[in-house]
Amino acid sequence: MAASDGSVTYKKADAQYFEQRHLSRYAGIWSLWALGVGAVISGLFSGWNLGFATGGWGGMLVAAIIIAAMYIGLTFSIAEMSSALPHTGAAYSFARTAMGPWGGFVTGLCENVEYVITPAVIVTFITAYVNAILGIDAAWSPLLWIVFYAIFLGLNIFGLELSFKVTLVVTIISLAILAFFCASAVPSMDFGRWALNIGVGPDGAAIELPEGHGSYFPFGFTGVLATLPFAVWLFLGIEQLPLAAEESVDPTRDMPRGILAGIATLIVAAMFVVVLNPAIPGIGSFFLQTSGEPVLAGFRAIYGAGGGAILGLVALTGLIASFHAMVYAQGRQVYSLSRAGYFPTALSLTHGTHKTPHVAMIASSVVGLAVMLVIWFALGAEKGAAAIGNVLLNMAVFGAMFSYVMQAISFIIMRVRLPAIKRPFVSALGIPGAVMTIGIALVTLYYQVQDPNFTKGVMWVALWFAIAILYFALIGRHKLVLSPEEEFALEHAIGPEAEPAMAE
Repeated sequence: MAASDGSVTYKKADAQYFEQRHLSRYAGIWSLWALGVGAVISGLFSGWNLGFATGGWGGMLVAAIIIAAMYIGLTFSIAEMSSALPHTGAAYSFARTAMGPWGGFVTGLCENVEYVITPAVIVTFITAYVNAILGIDAAWSPLLWIVFYAIFLGLNIFGLELSFKVTLVVTIISLAILAFFCASAVPSMDFGRWALNIGVGPDGAAIELPEGHGSYFPFGFTGVLATLPFAVWLFLGIEQLPLAAEESVDPTRDMPRGILAGIATLIVAAMFVVVLNPAIPGIGSFFLQTSGEPVLAGFRAIYGAGGGAILGLVALTGLIASFHAMVYAQGRQVYSLSRAGYFPTALSLTHGTHKTPHVAMIASSVVGLAVMLVIWFALGAEKGAAAIGNVLLNMAVFGAMFSYVMQAISFIIMRVRLPAIKRPFVSALGIPGAVMTIGIALVTLYYQVQDPNFTKGVMWVALWFAIAILYFALIGRHKLVLSPEEEFALEHAIGPEAEPAMAE
């Protein structure tokens, strides 16, 4: 068998190795659609609205459109690659085939940051909603984080079929809630008075315009670009779908359909929410720029505190859908890197009865919780509550942007250098769509580094990268395993062919 890189060594793995890491197939197109939409939908309930502080309403809307274009380019690219490489490795698998073991590992690390940190961000939003609705002191937040992690780890571990059914149900309920929210907002909306109530103060910061009717772009075009990292939250996570390839009944057919149906659903929902949420009387863009629960605030403004609280509890479904789906994703992402030997192989063991990667899910959840708790106790409860969501959001977006760039580059390399591989789905956007993805992702990264919270988050990311790369350089690259992703990459090696070194 040919190898594309002589810098790694493969160890032999017998049938028992893969039997202990077996996954079951269940998901069809609607399960995949629900997994993709469910992973993202919490971003429509919280997080995106922080962009009003940098762009105002017009800046937020245009930034959302630009980021939507980036995700269209990305999803068409990964839809093609996932049909050609239907393996659980997803981004790591694509980059491994195109750029060798080091390219695959670095891409996997970028995605690892995204999938371990994103559930942590979401659980802070869930806790904010619960605290606001039930009047719970924020000091209890760490306990609530642990409770939510425990519940959804259990749902994900004890049955693949149950996990997908829960995802489908909560995703449909979440979309219904958003539809009801938008329908409730339309009759009372006062766009000019409330959505356009942000101006610019003498220090360049946002100020409230009591009568509204301000500029669509109070911070100019620079404000639009500065808002790009926040608009990412409207779509972040749809790219996780290829991680379900080995649990899909027919991934070459259903995966592209699920991905593209998912991004279409999210774009429609996102545009309605961005337009309507700040136009509700009594809310406005200025208030939403610091709100941890913008949809809940909208329901309260329309239906009063009592009705808003009841609807807010229902609105939690959207956050729960994403948390559930992202716990699924983080487990599969760690599982795929571990099964191939990039991470310690013990992390890829699957449950003896339920055939789910329980070790990977538990380990990645513990890491996410540990990061949250360190920030919380290092800053103190009050400062920690204010900073943790923003810092973690920056970490997640940072990892996501780099993984998008690497996946788009992988797509271009495979289009150019592997034209003959079987592609059941072919991207209509081709290489131009991938180039567009790279350009927007790099601009987003550039403006993300202007955020003071970026430095706080990226230090953690840099530390994790340093530890993981050191492990791979010294140990991991000498213990790779011929998993399905590795076998495909070696069979279609790009560059000089060589027999892979085998360790006893």
